[in-house]
Amino acid sequence: MKKLIHIDMDCFYAAVEERENPDLRGKPVAVGGSSRRGVICAANYEARKYGVRSAMPGFKAVQACPQLIMLPVRFDLYRAESAKIRAIFGRFTELIEPLSLDEAYLDVSHWQSTPSAIAREIRAQIFEETRLTASAGIAPNKMLAKIASDWNKPNGQFEVKQEQIADFMCELPVSKLWGVGKRMQEKLTRLGVKTCGDLQRFDKFEMSRRFGKWGLELHELSRGHDEREVKAHRSRKSISKENTFTEDVTHPADLLPMLQQMQEEIQELLLGKYRDRKVRSLVVKLKFSDFTRTTAESAQGQLNAEVFRLLLDEAWSRGHGKSVRLFGIGVRLVDEKDDPQLEMFPD
Repeated sequence: MKKLIHIDMDCFYAAVEERENPDLRGKPVAVGGSSRRGVICAANYEARKYGVRSAMPGFKAVQACPQLIMLPVRFDLYRAESAKIRAIFGRFTELIEPLSLDEAYLDVSHWQSTPSAIAREIRAQIFEETRLTASAGIAPNKMLAKIASDWNKPNGQFEVKQEQIADFMCELPVSKLWGVGKRMQEKLTRLGVKTCGDLQRFDKFEMSRRFGKWGLELHELSRGHDEREVKAHRSRKSISKENTFTEDVTHPADLLPMLQQMQEEIQELLLGKYRDRKVRSLVVKLKFSDFTRTTAESAQGQLNAEVFRLLLDEAWSRGHGKSVRLFGIGVRLVDEKDDPQLEMFPD
């Protein structure tokens, strides 16, 4: 049986800023650029009480919380703290799958100790060495571990054991499942589905008829089934980051702070896990308020902020004035099998 842990740092960027400046503690703080026109990258719990959330337009955040303290992002500082945290992970396992600067999956199946005890020790070492708190989810698979890490936030942990999965899933809201957004929730609500237990009433043939291939995935997820492995090293075709906004964004300039954040996170992955891979092209993705999508792409061998901005302008222009509800950027990677160095000695 797998022993998987999902570690999620609590309000990571904002927490780092509070540690650096203790005068911020107890006050609503958001990180999201030097001006109030940007997009929120992170908000502490005091700010969240007012409805401030990551990916929220800055002006909306200030309207919701006029006393909000807006701070510019400091990626070098956040990356340095992330490196310390990942070094702690490495003391416990080599099977680490980072998802971003502030969260990762760990496979600790090789330990005789209980995964809850290991998670508790990891969180203790993180706090001792960084003065930052982390939450953890423990489960036999990745989906449940990620759901569980949000259960006792902040600075807590929660475990879903194998024998508890059936009962846990029965009462779990379908909104907690990966890929179930607002639109899918509306469709499921019309079918009388609010919990995974409700969804389990439909067999896989009915789910396939109603939702196609995605319906078959939902059939498995709603029962707590997830066979994905924690992959420390894997061949990928692309690396991307995206955010869906709580409020639609109406001007492309408002996305620039988030573009910088996403580019920094992709750059970190390229320099770390994928340092041997080559970039084929850069991509910007938008989903408009009417749910139509578009992507703009440019053949480039390395990350370039100006190219990303040009692609954003190109993609935005296709909306003809429509606001945007989702924004993402990414890179397509050269397939390892297509590496030109392999063609030096053809048959």
